[in-house]
Amino acid sequence: MEINWLAVIVAAIASFLVGAVWYSPLLFAKAWQREIGITDTDLAKGNFGRILASAFVLTLLSTLVFHMFLGPSPGVQFAVGAGFAAGLFWVAFGKGVDYLFERRSLRHFLINGGHHTVAYTVMGLVLGLMG
Repeated sequence: MEINWLAVIVAAIASFLVGAVWYSPLLFAKAWQREIGITDTDLAKGNFGRILASAFVLTLLSTLVFHMFLGPSPGVQFAVGAGFAAGLFWVAFGKGVDYLFERRSLRHFLINGGHHTVAYTVMGLVLGLMG
């Protein structure tokens, strides 16, 4: 299969930026922190550069496989619909099963599941536009 590396990289960056905004103080940072029980001090611990780099590599790999799933020229409508479906029904609902057994809150599920639904929809949009 032919890989459109530029599309994969741009879609991964777009998806990563969704997460940056989603988990920022503009949207859900404080609610997410409350749900998982961590403070700003807790977040400051650890190697944030390594965390971001590792998260981007995982996002890039997810984007690559999603691109392979969509095919070389999926069309915008199909790619956006597939992105929404993958984000909601595969990623978010998969997390939802885990969260049920872990006794996590509905709010936590909605924050994280919403992020992946939007991120995969944006990923699909970019892959569809650049396909």
